[in-house]
Amino acid sequence: MKKTVSILFCLGALVLATGAQATTPEEGRAKIVKAVQKAYPEIKFEDYVHGAMAFSPDALAQYEAIMAFPPFDGEIEKGAKLWETPFKNGRRYADCFPRGGKNVAGNYPQFDRATKKVVTFEMALNQCRTANGEAPYKHGDMNTMGVLTAYARTLSDGMKMNIKVEGADARAAFEAGERFFHQRRGQLNFSCAGCHLGNAGKILRTEYLSMAPGQATHWPAFRGGDYTLFTLQRRYAACNQMVRFAPLEIGGEEYNNLEYYHSYLSNGLPLKAAVFRK
Repeated sequence: MKKTVSILFCLGALVLATGAQATTPEEGRAKIVKAVQKAYPEIKFEDYVHGAMAFSPDALAQYEAIMAFPPFDGEIEKGAKLWETPFKNGRRYADCFPRGGKNVAGNYPQFDRATKKVVTFEMALNQCRTANGEAPYKHGDMNTMGVLTAYARTLSDGMKMNIKVEGADARAAFEAGERFFHQRRGQLNFSCAGCHLGNAGKILRTEYLSMAPGQATHWPAFRGGDYTLFTLQRRYAACNQMVRFAPLEIGGEEYNNLEYYHSYLSNGLPLKAAVFRK
């Protein structure tokens, strides 16, 4: 897919200017979506959920073939077993969420006004555990928190992302995540925005770079030929390693704020959790 210099300049300029020009989170999100639409008018907004595959019919066909008979269904079933197993007090995860946990994941991350902190879906699952006398899971443990989240988010498949930023404290956390997204780091001096806004649609290491809107819709995901499970924040850590920046704590405030901002960019797009990604 050809890209003109003017289009790339537009996207590159957006990386530098969006934060300074946007007066509200929604205005900033709209500017980013508009720039991607201008660069790639042939890709529908709803297809941003496919990420890099939106630029490659062959990759999308491979994805559809894999998802017809997912080889990682056993891992999702492990998560379903954790979800359905009662706590020692007899209550279940479903008792902690509206509608038994269906169509709720698209509202996360949320900002908790009481603690003045961002709460991710994984944090909400752990809050359910501790409220019912159970020990919390480690956020980076894919055998517990990973598979549990993989299943729990499938209960919201098709729900449109609906992240809210309300109040000064929430806006401060959102803007902290925005700064992280745009800040260059590591020995290679890369930023999230540099790859997924300024160079979205370009090829790096034989792979297309996905656009930022849509990226938060499909986690946890099973990646690569061995279908390794990645939560979104585990992916953040892997990206940091790729640019030679020491990964931060999974479940820590920096990544939570980043996920808050990053997820907001996918507002209006439907969730499709626990899928394959190359």
